[in-house]
Amino acid sequence: MKTLHYLAAAACCIALSGALGADDGRAQAARAFDLQGHRGARGLAPENTLPASRKALDLDLTTIECDMAITRDGVVVVHHDLWLNPDTTSGPDGKWLEQRGPAIHDLTFAELQQYDVGRLKPGTEYAKSFPDQVPVDGTRIPRLTDLFDLVKKSGNTRIGFDCETKVSPLDPDATLPFEEFTRRTIAEIRQAGMQQRLMIQSFDWRTLQVVQKEAPEIRTMYLSSPRTLMPGKDGAPSPWLAGFDPGRHGGSVPRAVKAAGGKIWAPNQTFPTPAMLAEAHALGIVVIPWTVNDPAMMNKLLDMGVDGIISDRPDIVKVEMRKRK
Repeated sequence: MKTLHYLAAAACCIALSGALGADDGRAQAARAFDLQGHRGARGLAPENTLPASRKALDLDLTTIECDMAITRDGVVVVHHDLWLNPDTTSGPDGKWLEQRGPAIHDLTFAELQQYDVGRLKPGTEYAKSFPDQVPVDGTRIPRLTDLFDLVKKSGNTRIGFDCETKVSPLDPDATLPFEEFTRRTIAEIRQAGMQQRLMIQSFDWRTLQVVQKEAPEIRTMYLSSPRTLMPGKDGAPSPWLAGFDPGRHGGSVPRAVKAAGGKIWAPNQTFPTPAMLAEAHALGIVVIPWTVNDPAMMNKLLDMGVDGIISDRPDIVKVEMRKRK
């Protein structure tokens, strides 16, 4: 088993070097396995907050995974949902939201700062899913630059960022148009000088096409889920895939990612098979599944030879990886 593990690790390193480029000098390229803390490390601290990112730093992860939204006054913030989530948010009056709140894009940054996202709403399924999350009351939704500043001040020059564009072709009015949204995030990343330490990921592959055309120095990660891979109404192409439907590529998602110009693929954890992984690696594509919280699934994917894992509990992933040494 150890021999197989070492061979898998070597294959991961080769695949990662090929996908990221041996000459770019990026910190993450030196590591053979990309362990990402999902939304910081939301199994341990409130999601997409500075406390969650501090936890990721404490765990010495490879990458902080997060989500990007844009306020009405153009501030790029770290937040997952297009709207304020009642399971994670209390209002200016200190009470839990009773229903979905305003869209992030409909609020200014100052208005957004009136909401507390430091605790999960008791009794919800969300709260039951993360019993070890430690609340930090009074926590606000941070700017993307706040996350960058936190990492800079920590002195950690190795950890990277995996930032998702939170736009949807099914809800175009809830955000800026995808081109404008993507260009705004690119500008923010460049201004902070983080383009070499960061990848932009998305289920909406249209945004990744913009990144690859206008900011080729920023890596792109192609997210997929069963929902986004499905055809649209009346058999129309999926609106998520920018025309790169797997059906046009022999039913192969790795080939669709390759056709789109992608070098990193992030499938749902239950989707990849050994054959898919081998095909992706043969195409020079790195495979980093999400969101992997169960030790049995962690070990299944590690045995398969994935190049990384995105997890709400990266601490558990580290434990399982140590057992393999």
